[in-house]
This record gives sequence, C-alpha cells and structure tokens, in this order.
Amino acid sequence: MQLSRTRTFILLTFLVAMWGVNWPLSKYALEFATPLLFAGLRITIGGLILLVFALPRYRSLNLKQTWHIYLISAILNIILFFGFQTFGLSMMPAGLFSTIVFMQPVLLGIGAWLWLGESMNGLKIVGLILGFIGVAVISINDGSGNISTLGVLLGLASTVTWSFGTIYMKKTSTKVDAIWLTTLQMIFGGIVLLITGTAVENWTDIVWNQPFISTLSVIAIFCTALTWLVFFLLVKSGEAGKIGSFNFLVPLIAIVISVIFLGETITTKMVIGLILIILGIVLVNLKMKSMPNRNKV
Repeated sequence: MQLSRTRTFILLTFLVAMWGVNWPLSKYALEFATPLLFAGLRITIGGLILLVFALPRYRSLNLKQTWHIYLISAILNIILFFGFQTFGLSMMPAGLFSTIVFMQPVLLGIGAWLWLGESMNGLKIVGLILGFIGVAVISINDGSGNISTLGVLLGLASTVTWSFGTIYMKKTSTKVDAIWLTTLQMIFGGIVLLITGTAVENWTDIVWNQPFISTLSVIAIFCTALTWLVFFLLVKSGEAGKIGSFNFLVPLIAIVISVIFLGETITTKMVIGLILIILGIVLVNLKMKSMPNRNKV
C-alpha cells in the first residue's frame, strides 16, 4: 500500500507529535500508578479501541496460519518494549529517557539495510550518525535529575526490542493485516502485563483520581492505539529506515514540552542538537527521494 506524500506527511506529523507528548504525560501518570499495571492498562485499552476498527476486517485475520507472527510481534513490540520502557521511565527524567529510547532510528536504519535489503549509501550513513549525535547532545543536556544506570540500560533494552520488533513486522507485513497485527499484539501484550503487574504490584496503589483517569485516557487513545496503528501503516507503506528517521524529533518534542510546562531552560546544546537532528533527517531521506523505485522490499 502506497500513501500520497501529503497523507504521509500528515500521518508522520501526528505520530511524532503524539509520541513526543507521550513521555511527559506518562511520567506524570506514573505519579498515580505502578509501572506494570499502568503499562498494561494503557495498552489493553488501546487494543480494545483498535478492535472496533479490526473487526470489520475479520476475513484478513487468518489466525490459524499466522498466530506465531502476532505472538512474536507482541513479545517484542509490547511486552518487552513497554515493560522496559515503563520501568525505566519511572527511574529517570522523561526527556532524557526518551532520547535513549529514540536512538532506535539508528539501529532500525542499520537493521533495515542488513535484513530487509533497504538502500544504504554515504548520505544515509552520515544522516544516521548526525541524528545519533543530535540525540546524544540533547540527552547530555537534558534535566538535572540523577541518572540511573539501570534506567539507561532499560532505555537501551527498549530501543533494541523495538528495533527488532519493527524489522520483524516489516519482514512479515505481506502475511498479516496491519490493523489486526497492531490490535492483537496490544490486547495480548496488555493482558500479559496486567497479569504480571497483578502478581508483583498492588491495584490499591493506583490513585483513581480525575488527573490520572484523564491522562490515562489520552495516552491510551492518542499516544498508544492511534500512534502505533499509524506507525505500522507507515512502515508497511514505505522504507522502515525512512519512517524511523523521523523519530529523532520525538525526544526534542518531549523536552520542549517539559520546558514549557515544567519550567526547564532551553540551552545552546539543545539548539545544536535540534540542528543536527534536522540535518540527519534530510540526509537520510534525500538519496531515497531521488531513487524512489530502487531497493524496495
């Protein structure tokens, strides 16, 4: 499925904006809930919302022959990714943690080249490196809280599992329906996280007040269900490395929101990081635009 440039731009803008908002919102929500139960709630609710869109496409499910694809995708993209992410986020500032997780485009670009046969050239390599450096600059500059070694490791684990999950999804995209894939992995992964959370955490520790319910609703609908659906649709329609490259903007948005609402200061290093990120995105996509019909999978 090929999307028009206008539609792709709109979907990418929505995706990056919502994932940027997700980090400070999730950090705020964790003030009222425990990590695993919060992750399980947001993902299960998101999966049930997507089920409404998936049910009319029941003929595309083909669960008997493709169940293993849904299972592996759920383990990589939901259970491990969100499990590592939510625990790590509870240990570190939201902006800093997001920069670690969103080194994913670097791994994704390399993985798409190695395992998906996508193009790799000098400009793309330089772009990936610049994007990585830009994220690193912002990461070094972000926040004043103590940096948790375990939090950093959990962030890196989130990056690795998400990268492999995205590559696996792209590799199997012709065998499953994108909406069903997103829906089932969320429902299954969310239930596993809820069961695990129930075993090791207490439901009574959740503060069911209006701020938490409102924040959970926004995260489940916009930052989980709709964004993951858009992400997988975009990956299926174009090069995984190209789509992933725009994710360099997510930590920047997360930090800007923190500046606006938490009173953090914009510094020279943050501006330098932004410039490097934009240059990286331009270089990653420049060569591919000039060769639109080559090395497609």
